[in-house]
Amino acid sequence: MSKLLKDLKWKKRSKEVEIWFKTLRNQICKEFEKLEDSYIKINCSEKNLTAGRFNYNNWERSEKNGGGGTTSIMKGSLFEKVGVNISTVKGVFSKDFQASIKGAKEDPSFYATGISVVAHMHSPFIPAAHMNTRFIMTTEAWFGGGCDLTPTFKNIDLYNHYHKSLNSMCNLHNKAYYKKYSKWCKEYFYLPHRKEERGIGGIFYDYLDSNWKKDFLFSKNVGEFFLKHYSSIVKNNYDQKWTENERQKLLEKRSRYVEFNLLYDRGTIFGLKTGGNPDAILMSLPPEVKWL
Repeated sequence: MSKLLKDLKWKKRSKEVEIWFKTLRNQICKEFEKLEDSYIKINCSEKNLTAGRFNYNNWERSEKNGGGGTTSIMKGSLFEKVGVNISTVKGVFSKDFQASIKGAKEDPSFYATGISVVAHMHSPFIPAAHMNTRFIMTTEAWFGGGCDLTPTFKNIDLYNHYHKSLNSMCNLHNKAYYKKYSKWCKEYFYLPHRKEERGIGGIFYDYLDSNWKKDFLFSKNVGEFFLKHYSSIVKNNYDQKWTENERQKLLEKRSRYVEFNLLYDRGTIFGLKTGGNPDAILMSLPPEVKWL
């Protein structure tokens, strides 16, 4: 095991991050359930509408002392499917994987904790959303994560407001962050076989290790920004009616989401390569999708 993983200071720091991810998970689940309740109230005249609630399932890795996590899934009347998962895992990278992980080439032992959120909505006028922040330790330690949106239809007002708000949040930490991380997001969430982006981008960052306290604060703010901004988008659009044709367009757009997550997503690969829970790893997949 690397010296970093044994260091008491870093153990304390990692525990602090774990606690934050659990706190953020609770905040997000509470707010999303409130949105379900609000949606039911304004649509009380419609039959068979029930406010969704999260189901929580704990899981453990088969590897001894390997950690585990909690999957939190809600299927409701507003949120078709939303997952808010947290995990903390540790162990040793396989030989075929350790060379691709920062700081693991000489010593393959690792620790990783994180939160991942993916929301797929019934309405084609509310974008699918993703947010993830994580903290990883090998012989080095760093933060990573980001957030992005995948709307069904082009909406320049949504795009401009979202990116302007992200820019403002990033500027509170570093004036260079937005330009760097929005570009990284644009390049990362790209489907080469389709020659198109998955959605309208956002920010994506990794290997952030400039200053632990400041880096942690930035990662916390990414989660807080996501919760506040996405909740606002949902509230502003959940009373908009749609046609069956518009719903079909949503299902077709979801195919891009599935393709990216199964073919290119690093989080999916990391989870499967480190013996994570397959159901938790694949919670990002929508419950219904359509290919042409």
